[in-house]
Amino acid sequence: MIFLDGGLEEGSPFDAENLLREKGFTRICGIDEAGRGALAGPVVVGGVMISERIEGITDSKKLTSKRRESLFYQIQMHCISYCVGISWPDEIDKVNILNATKNAAVRLVAMLSPSPQVLLLDALKLPIADIEQHSFIKGDLRIYSIGAASIIAKVVRDRLMIILGEKYPQYGFAKHKGYGTKEHLAAINEFGPSAVHRRSFEPMRSMGEDNLFS
Repeated sequence: MIFLDGGLEEGSPFDAENLLREKGFTRICGIDEAGRGALAGPVVVGGVMISERIEGITDSKKLTSKRRESLFYQIQMHCISYCVGISWPDEIDKVNILNATKNAAVRLVAMLSPSPQVLLLDALKLPIADIEQHSFIKGDLRIYSIGAASIIAKVVRDRLMIILGEKYPQYGFAKHKGYGTKEHLAAINEFGPSAVHRRSFEPMRSMGEDNLFS
């Protein structure tokens, strides 16, 4: 196990994937999540084994929605394999957001075919003993395959939140994707939390049980 704690500087020429390929690894999987800080909806973890470089891949938060969608399809076309793992609010509330994120990541790794030889993660360490792992601070900016995974996770989660917005139109999920905007907080205050809000997050945690899951 090699755990890197962010010793890379911005703009460093260090290329983790190329270094690993020089060591004989061919199935290198980048992993990243979307939605850890949201008040509602799932946390989605993306995993990508990329086969060739695609221009424009970076941290999904630095891209427009239109650009993410374009890159999402390009990644699908040019990757060895990709998958997502999802943890819904009931699991998040039961085991906490960090462990729920790890659980979703472990599930996606198990579903990837072919199986990855090495995992590159954004500030995360998974309870998987038989696959080599490397973790990087701000990995979605510094490591190409982690950036690709962040795009997969973000696009899938945004689509899920749009669907949830149709089911719970009073909360505006399609606009803010479940994050704690003023509009979202006002809707929670007016309507109470829905079944897809996270009970363990504020302000839901401070509300009485009678006000939960309207």
